[in-house]
Amino acid sequence: MREKMLEEEGGENGAVAVDPRLKAISESIRVVPHFPNQVRIMFNDITTLLLHPGVFKDAVDIFVDRYRHMTISAVAGIEARGFIFGPAIALAIGAKFIPLRKPKKLPGEVISEKYVLEYGTDCLEMHVGAVQPEERVIVIDDLVATGGTLCAAIRLLERAGAEVVECACLIGLPKFKGYCRLNGKPVYVLVESRQ
Repeated sequence: MREKMLEEEGGENGAVAVDPRLKAISESIRVVPHFPNQVRIMFNDITTLLLHPGVFKDAVDIFVDRYRHMTISAVAGIEARGFIFGPAIALAIGAKFIPLRKPKKLPGEVISEKYVLEYGTDCLEMHVGAVQPEERVIVIDDLVATGGTLCAAIRLLERAGAEVVECACLIGLPKFKGYCRLNGKPVYVLVESRQ
């Protein structure tokens, strides 16, 4: 299993070390075959990670360390698992949290963005006024597979005038490891999905 590499401070010859927290994060994610249906999906279940407070904290801390000095105004979390990591990251870096929800879940006036998935279409909504023009935003979700949901989130936030700095995911399919972009925005992934 390949894990996110972190360059050592002052390492010789560009030495690279694997952050030891990443192994525990990866190992705490349960893989459930054929869920939620019998299609060839290996579901990466983060609920088992949440049962280990130290590992959960390590995951949040890695994100916080990355974004603490980037002048982020808001963390936008994608329903539902982006709601688990997003508020903790937002609080730690002094940013507001913006929930990006499925249709008809927000009570006020909303702005919407439809998108296509492998198995159909879906939509994300955000309250009008949740983000102000030129606010710097990161988008958080638990997993990036095709990138469709993250791309919709980027479009939604940019339509409201936000500057999307980066997308962040706990888990990514192998094609998203290393340097990758969605809608021109970098994608930061902690661990590769397990099969």
